[in-house]
Amino acid sequence: MANDFQLINELKQQLDSKRPIPTAVLKNMRDVYLIEWTYNSNAIEGNTLTLLETKIVIEEGLTIGGKRLKEHFEAVNHVEAIEYVEDIVAKKEELNHYTLKNIHSLVLKNIDNENAGKYRQNNVRISGSEHRPPEHIFVQQEMDNLMHWYEVSKDILHPVELAALLHFKFVYIHPFTDGNGRTARLLMNFILMQHGYPPAIIKADPVKRIQYYEALELASMTGNTDNFVKLVIDGVEDNLKEYLSMF
Repeated sequence: MANDFQLINELKQQLDSKRPIPTAVLKNMRDVYLIEWTYNSNAIEGNTLTLLETKIVIEEGLTIGGKRLKEHFEAVNHVEAIEYVEDIVAKKEELNHYTLKNIHSLVLKNIDNENAGKYRQNNVRISGSEHRPPEHIFVQQEMDNLMHWYEVSKDILHPVELAALLHFKFVYIHPFTDGNGRTARLLMNFILMQHGYPPAIIKADPVKRIQYYEALELASMTGNTDNFVKLVIDGVEDNLKEYLSMF
């Protein structure tokens, strides 16, 4: 894995050498990731809007016939959550319970306002997984532990490893009743963007989606996070190469 981080570092240095990135290029990059990140993150969770439909909903505010209202909210909400993440990155705000809950409240806005931004008060099971998240009475303590781990680890781990492990540890706890996956991917990219990386987009195509869930399941059941970290490394590498191809 050391070689993977070395390649990531080299690609990141190449991107940094292009700074300041021209405004037109930055806008184009953002327009692309706003739609692709939103589409893929929602599709992983079962949203049936296509990439083009997601673009239409977000950019034109139109309703897609035959698609549920919830799916439209998920698209619009995710963009708002990305904009919030961009804002706190620009303001150099740190990750804490407050910012984390704000991200989640945007993810579930108009979908489940009662539980948006609130740690769960009931026990949950994850569909298709043998992992049982902690009982709800332990969620606050588990999240306190996660924040402590983050504070201790943020200046020690490589940013990509930090982002991947934060994602895994968050979904392992499953602190909210719904929206944990989308929130985890937003948190992961918050860390990456904070360190000057483009967001890593976990693809929703059948093969990548299965690899993603299998890597999370393996980490949850055995504690071996190597496959999951490698999956995130690959996502970061792909996006760095994509960004560099625009110059």
